[in-house]
Amino acid sequence: MSKFQPAGSHFIGGEYVEDLAGTPFDVIFPGTGETIAQLHAATPEIVSRAVASAKQAQSGWEAMTGTERGRVLRRAADIMRARNHELSVLETHDTGKPLQETLVADATSGADALEYFGGLAASLTGETIPLADGDMVFTIREALGVCVGIGAWNYPTQIACWKAAPALACGNAMVFKPSEMTPLSALKVAEILIEAGAPAGIFNVVQGMGEVGAQLVADDRVAKVSLTGSVPTGRKVYAAAAAGMKHVTMELGGKSPLVVFEDADIEDAVSGAILGNFYSSGQVCSNGTRVFVHRSIRESFLERLIDRLGNAVLGDPRDETTSFGPMVSEAQLAIVERYVEQGIEEGARLVTGGERLDRPGFWMPPTVFSDVTDRMTIAREEIFGPVMCVLDFDTEEEVMARANDTQFGLAAGVFTRDLARAHRVARGFEAGTCYINTYNDAPVEAPFGGVKLSGVGRENSKAAIEHYSQIKSIYLRLSPLEAPF
Repeated sequence: MSKFQPAGSHFIGGEYVEDLAGTPFDVIFPGTGETIAQLHAATPEIVSRAVASAKQAQSGWEAMTGTERGRVLRRAADIMRARNHELSVLETHDTGKPLQETLVADATSGADALEYFGGLAASLTGETIPLADGDMVFTIREALGVCVGIGAWNYPTQIACWKAAPALACGNAMVFKPSEMTPLSALKVAEILIEAGAPAGIFNVVQGMGEVGAQLVADDRVAKVSLTGSVPTGRKVYAAAAAGMKHVTMELGGKSPLVVFEDADIEDAVSGAILGNFYSSGQVCSNGTRVFVHRSIRESFLERLIDRLGNAVLGDPRDETTSFGPMVSEAQLAIVERYVEQGIEEGARLVTGGERLDRPGFWMPPTVFSDVTDRMTIAREEIFGPVMCVLDFDTEEEVMARANDTQFGLAAGVFTRDLARAHRVARGFEAGTCYINTYNDAPVEAPFGGVKLSGVGRENSKAAIEHYSQIKSIYLRLSPLEAPF
């Protein structure tokens, strides 16, 4: 097929596994629409085998010291960095994102997570709580057991590592299901972990569509589910996990506000709007797609934005000079086209873009709507494509009410030179991740996640440890024990 065809569709117990009885599906390079590999979805037998492999390996992994587990994760980070170019080329073919982007934002972010949680693993200790008469309570932090990770298609390497690194640091094992649209990168993560010394079965990868994820979530041997995906998918997974009282982390979608005040640095604000709308061709859950611009600077903001969008290079994603790539699939492009049509029908002004490019692959250029109002469909629903909505506002009080008038709460941003106002606005946002004079930063040291329908729990940072471990309290009495009879 091609150099991207893996040795098997799945990675279970430290080796590639194939089962031709599973439904075949093609892996498409979005830049051209060409098929670069063909995989098979996991059969129920394959899914069960992967969970059994994780279950068998987990207790021995947890019994290792945190230092030993951390050493494996840090080795994996080193291998990932050494192979960054190779992994970035794979990620570009898997997702269509430009190599210019994947070289700095994907495997490198995954390596950061492995290194961070590898360094944290040895510090995961309990505490001693003294009581009267020399009695005490001491706590220990335990692994949950087998964790399931379900990934999205926009950052397949990063998401696999963001979920695996804290899970493994805490002594868990994981079965990871990538999106069927971007199935290749997670297999390389599994390879690297084995090479770094992880026991076979600690990180397994199974491929497939929704029914594979559903079987994983329903398995009684699974203790935790972590999903990155859409709100509709999150509702289903959350409900299924709740039936078994499983731990969950839900990192879902958003319709995040980005507020630009009249005193903002225009160049910085435009940079933030570009990063928050057109990086990864707009396919980022935290994107600030509702750009509220103070009425007094709206025209100058739009003028500078259009000027800078003219510098975007829509070329072969495999060429490092390309700065804007295709969408991930024909289906996702069609969804975005329908939203553009709705925006025009509902009265928004199309400033630039909005039409599919006449070339192989799934291309839509950066698209900007102005004169958008809060009730328009394009201002209410997550588009997940390169479409920016620019809205006017006059006062801080007004814009804050409008910014928070959404079912989502993943991210929010503000651009202003007034730091008192910046802090006030950031505190007022109903969102889990907020930015001041920047947008879409995601260092592993900081917690990431949302509120309202945008999710439950946090990824990255020390906060993630709480979602992949549990506290056991042990009471120790040294004084005589009394009883009523």
